[in-house]
Amino acid sequence: MPGYCESAPGHPLHGPYHDGEYGFPSADETVLFERLVLEINQAGLSWLTVLQKRPNFRKAYAGFDVDAVAAFGERDRARLLADAGIIRNRLKVDAAIENAKRVQALRDSHDGFAGWLDAHHPLRKDDWVKLFRQTFRFTGGEITGEFLMSLGYLPGAHRAGCPVLARLETLRPRWLEVERGFWG
Repeated sequence: MPGYCESAPGHPLHGPYHDGEYGFPSADETVLFERLVLEINQAGLSWLTVLQKRPNFRKAYAGFDVDAVAAFGERDRARLLADAGIIRNRLKVDAAIENAKRVQALRDSHDGFAGWLDAHHPLRKDDWVKLFRQTFRFTGGEITGEFLMSLGYLPGAHRAGCPVLARLETLRPRWLEVERGFWG
């Protein structure tokens, strides 16, 4: 099976994500929270399924506004679990709501989600996974790794020679600040 850099370009959903989001750094809380929610919902499913449902997720989760999602109550939880436009998994819905509350708490302790990520960078993937499991719900190794790779904290989003990698490197993703040998 070809890698993402070979298969995504030209695809109506994978292409734009590959070319303009995957591996690109962001400090925007809404972007970070959206990516966390989407990565959690991808668990056990294809990324294409998540990308197809992304507009529905955006609507269902109030544009990924952390404060709005953190305020979701039982009525919202029931609405989400009945929404065929998203992935209706109670554990994933509960994780999104609880993780919004945890992102809010990071504002006080680290001046936000991006500040928390930056305060812990660099870490090896295993250490990131431990930290995410202590901080967030429903964040195992694959979810944490893909989340961090998709935002430039870990290397590997694009293969060597991918034209997007050259463009991405000009944005100085966090993994570039560390010698490549660190990731060993």
